[in-house]
Amino acid sequence: MKKRVVVTGGGVISALGNEWPDILAKLRAGKNCVRRMNDWDIYEKMNTRLAVPVDFTMPNFPRKKIRGMGRIAQMALVSADTALRQAGLADSPELRGGRCGIAYGSSMSSIESVLDVYSMLVLKDMKNMSATTYIRGMPQTCAANLEVFYSLTGRLITTNTACTSGSMSIGLAYETIRNGLQDIMIAGGAEEMSAVNAAIFDTLFTASTKNDTPELSPAAYDKNRDGLVVGEGAGTLILEEYEHALKRGVPLYAEVAGFGTNTDGTHITQPNRATMAIALELALKDAGIDPALIGYVNTHGTATASGDIAESWATYNVFNRSVPVSTLKNYIGHTLGACGVIEAWLSINMMNERWFSPNINLRELDPQCAPLDYITGIGREIDTEYVMSNNFAFGGINTSLIFKRAG
Repeated sequence: MKKRVVVTGGGVISALGNEWPDILAKLRAGKNCVRRMNDWDIYEKMNTRLAVPVDFTMPNFPRKKIRGMGRIAQMALVSADTALRQAGLADSPELRGGRCGIAYGSSMSSIESVLDVYSMLVLKDMKNMSATTYIRGMPQTCAANLEVFYSLTGRLITTNTACTSGSMSIGLAYETIRNGLQDIMIAGGAEEMSAVNAAIFDTLFTASTKNDTPELSPAAYDKNRDGLVVGEGAGTLILEEYEHALKRGVPLYAEVAGFGTNTDGTHITQPNRATMAIALELALKDAGIDPALIGYVNTHGTATASGDIAESWATYNVFNRSVPVSTLKNYIGHTLGACGVIEAWLSINMMNERWFSPNINLRELDPQCAPLDYITGIGREIDTEYVMSNNFAFGGINTSLIFKRAG
């Protein structure tokens, strides 16, 4: 018998803030957090200067326990600590009992450790290498560091699947609990700011170059959009088996109702609307619900022409109606490995708030996009029991999550 899985805690590090009341206020204000990165002017052949950095200061954790953490793992830790405290699991012996695992991922590791390795190879000098260089730079740096920090002895799943790293961690953690393999899973994703992340998209001509008007970009689904803006941050959800959570008597924020994932098998960077749609259908089938019950879809919404068009039609072809949609990337940029969790947690909170954020910067819909209900203006009050959150990544990796309102 399949187990039910609920969300009992969440925490984010984001440019909108870290606490839901602050985040909600900024979403309602309808202004993005994009900045011009003047220190990127040294990169002469890079066209974009836009990004969404996070004002992050590491709290006073024991130095011995965080010395192997770069900025990315530090942000992951703070978001995880918030989520565990919210779930009433901070310092709980259950973390160490073998029935609590972790699923965590990112697109890249801490960039400083990569530079340390590079300096050795170029300068033929070991001075920047240390005992923690690899620990900060290894692909599983977030998952492994959190596992050691909390003395976890359950399963570890690392989900380094680019822009689906966070959503994949939620999905695989959900399946782990649903199949009775763990009672609790810490699921998350993180990404730290780097000019390299912006340069990757710049070389593909998919990064926004509205450098003098950062408030106008990104503009997903807009006819005059010119690309994405990179961001940073971290997000963590605490997933728990339903009966286990009830026995602990903790608040339930949502139920994970469904998960779908697949791959395109066609192109490493160009999306495929047909296989994207299948991922959404897989999530609906897993949830066992009719598409008509989904009251809102949080879209990946990168503000790239190929991505927006493919995703919008994939969504429309599954729902066959103008389902309400919006993207959070117009506010906080593309947080890469973190976006799946940050967007899922905010979607859960908006569902419980019964208010959903608008697509800011959407002024003139691209006629090539599907006829969905693109929320604009001051947002939308929607009373729905189900929301969907979708993410898509390089490599043709597609994910779809469905959350049901608890209670």
